[in-house]
Amino acid sequence: MGMELEQDPRSVGLTEEGILHIPGLLSRWVRLENGALAHYVTSGETGPAVILLHGGIDGSSGTAGWRFMAPFLGASGFRVYAPDRPGFGLADTSKREYLEWNNKAQIDFIRMFADALGIEQFHISGNSMGCVHAYQFLLNHPERVLSAAFIAGALGDIVEASYVATKDSQFASNPGHVDPPYDGTAESMKTLMEGIIYEPKAIWPELIEMRVIAANKQIEARRGLEQERHTFMVGPDTPPNTAQLLSSKNRIDKLTTPMICLYGLQDVSVPVENGFNQDDAIPNIQFFFPDECGHQGQTDQPDMFNTVFLEFFRDGKVTWDSAQWAGVSRRKPINPELVEQPPAGFPAPDRSLYDSLEKLRAGLGRQVRS
Repeated sequence: MGMELEQDPRSVGLTEEGILHIPGLLSRWVRLENGALAHYVTSGETGPAVILLHGGIDGSSGTAGWRFMAPFLGASGFRVYAPDRPGFGLADTSKREYLEWNNKAQIDFIRMFADALGIEQFHISGNSMGCVHAYQFLLNHPERVLSAAFIAGALGDIVEASYVATKDSQFASNPGHVDPPYDGTAESMKTLMEGIIYEPKAIWPELIEMRVIAANKQIEARRGLEQERHTFMVGPDTPPNTAQLLSSKNRIDKLTTPMICLYGLQDVSVPVENGFNQDDAIPNIQFFFPDECGHQGQTDQPDMFNTVFLEFFRDGKVTWDSAQWAGVSRRKPINPELVEQPPAGFPAPDRSLYDSLEKLRAGLGRQVRS
């Protein structure tokens, strides 16, 4: 193990690989079919497989994104894998082709990663950019996905409504927040993390250190390279073949794969109003809008997210108590295939509750934790 850091008793510091040591989370490597050496963290020895995809800001990694959920699911009957995807964490930087991080490269990586580990079918989840690539993998390889749980990400071009910016959000915890460019320093990394994590206590000093090490390594490897970046939407300039790979219109709403999406009400990175628009547009995904929760909800509300994911992956549906806790959406009828119906039946839809945070809390009887 690496040197222990004493700033926070919940962590035991960084390992010799420069990543957080989290009890129950093991660091591993696997060689992919394209020759790249892929790093991942894993937990659990038996049970169905779960692949967790981290987000896309500088310093992201499997450890940074899933340090609370992966060990929990691993101890609850699942084999969990959280890879460092191309461009992030300890991903291979030894060849130019390994540095590609556009949408196709990310989708291909997920397939190669699962193939290398012999995982034929699995549950999948992704947060933010990981959400984008989780749904795109599902669209292109539906036979391999048992179920999908998305967290705070764009679900493609099925949504007709305009994007809602942070400054225009009625729910964002800090409507004035603007992500500054990462400049390679710990202070800059901390500011970036404040844009995705609502709970300040979750921004550990050694977490910042780990992310800075990984981000700077990846940035240095890409220096001077012109690359196609990943995109969230299909636009008029998207090449037709790429559009077929990425488009969700008339595709995601036709899937029979069980799908849920959790979207934090206080998100300042991609405000929750964008989640509302997706909820309204996609009939076969059950949405949840947890309170006191930002863009990386699995970090802000680990007990809640762990419980919901465990029930969904294990049983195929979320219990009513957990669904209420997680803010099950009332914008459309609740899906009885994905949420356990209470004896009195589901409450009726009521989109007017979502006019403001105050109205939503009053209408649902939510209490703000002290």
